[in-house]
Amino acid sequence: MNPKRSRLAALALVGVILLPLPPGRADARSSNNTVRLNVAAFEQARQLIGRGRFISDHKGLWKTDQPSTGKENEFIRLYGFAEYAKWHLGIDERHATNSKARYKFPYGDFESIHRCGLLAVKSRAREYRHADIENAAAHLLGMINSRNPSRQKSID
Repeated sequence: MNPKRSRLAALALVGVILLPLPPGRADARSSNNTVRLNVAAFEQARQLIGRGRFISDHKGLWKTDQPSTGKENEFIRLYGFAEYAKWHLGIDERHATNSKARYKFPYGDFESIHRCGLLAVKSRAREYRHADIENAAAHLLGMINSRNPSRQKSID
């Protein structure tokens, strides 16, 4: 290969490596830095479990148990985003404080915690590599299981 051609090939390779990713194609790992554990929601969940305000339901029921968009909107209208946030174990700092997109990993229906919701949170947090949220969900599940030993299963 001639020297001029190999130098062009090397520059082309460097250019490909240094080019930013196109919009919408950001590395999934970079978004992990913007989603963090919502400590206030974790504390609220601990208190609710302590008061027995949880539903010890089965794995997979979250699809039917989670609040509808209408119920979410009504809750926000009545109580505001600060209270809405307490029902989500994750906060995505890329979004505005008063937007539903900011709050991730819901775990209850605005009245009670759902075990199936925490199982969904734990699974999704593991999938997206949010270890702090996964660990928080596991801790809350452990609290529910210790209050209701008949629900403990190794497959969950």
